[in-house]
Amino acid sequence: MNMKGKNQTIIAALLLILVAGGCVSCPKRERATVTTIPEKTEAAAATGQPLRKVTVLPYWVPSAQFAGYYVGIDKGFYRNHGIDLKVLPFDPMALPETLIREKKADFALLWLVNALAMKDKGADIANIAQFSSRSSLMLITRKSSGINRIEEMDGKRAGIWIGFDMQPQALFNKYNLKVEMVPIGSTNNLFLQGGVDILNANWFDEYHSVLNCGIHEDELNKFFFADYGFNFLEDGIYCLSEKASADPELCRNFVEAALEGWSYAFGNQQEAIEIVIKFAKAANQPVNRSHQSWMLSRYRELYIPAGTGGINNNLNPADYEAVQKVMLESRFITQPIPYDTFYKPAVR
Repeated sequence: MNMKGKNQTIIAALLLILVAGGCVSCPKRERATVTTIPEKTEAAAATGQPLRKVTVLPYWVPSAQFAGYYVGIDKGFYRNHGIDLKVLPFDPMALPETLIREKKADFALLWLVNALAMKDKGADIANIAQFSSRSSLMLITRKSSGINRIEEMDGKRAGIWIGFDMQPQALFNKYNLKVEMVPIGSTNNLFLQGGVDILNANWFDEYHSVLNCGIHEDELNKFFFADYGFNFLEDGIYCLSEKASADPELCRNFVEAALEGWSYAFGNQQEAIEIVIKFAKAANQPVNRSHQSWMLSRYRELYIPAGTGGINNNLNPADYEAVQKVMLESRFITQPIPYDTFYKPAVR
């Protein structure tokens, strides 16, 4: 697809392809119900201060990819920081750009590529925390296909999520490859049935779904975009720049509670999975305990890389500039966006 001709519907398309349920071909619910908040904790009650009602917008339905926020609600971490948090229901037809601009969402969880596109189109948003330091996005092939190196993808067919062809196209261009990109939605069936040779996938989600269909890990090749110079970061926390400047205390409290939620989730994974399942069921979403466990374990690897002591919530300038460079070259954004106008950390 020609990235130059895309309009704001690209963001909705990006959201639609992020699969969270763990079932390769399960139909998705179009809307989730609003999550409920447990009773006030003793620590919050002791302060005597009224809680601030705050909303956060995820980019998919309840799953372990948002475990830190659900755990933060369930364990009272947000209330301890003076926040009465509501997770807004995912709606594929409600653009994050619109909800943030209209102040219907205080905070939103976005991939860096989405956020840069929104900023370029005039949404004055700021990244206040960047928990993910490595992209989970990957391409997978069957070894039996003979595609064991990037160069061997030339002339092959790749199943690529609808509206998310920029990153794969940039990779193929780097290696001068002619790959037929076949648009797919939230299913791996075309790859499983041999309709495409290559599949776009997330390490924490679709890859495990393929394994659950009976394919062994040693039958697959994994090509992480981050290993080829395309570390497009995910899972940043965003709000209006106006809010970041005018209400730094709220932003700091939100991020600190989120850090507590994720730290607790990684340290108590079985309990965290049960909390996620509770929220998923409350939203009438299909949920698979094994898949959620895989997802949370992979998230720990993405948030706390080997050799680090904990979650690094900073947006690395080099990662930011690398993503922006590719987006400018692909004409996905029209002009450079200065790092210091985009990143306004709530917690340093």
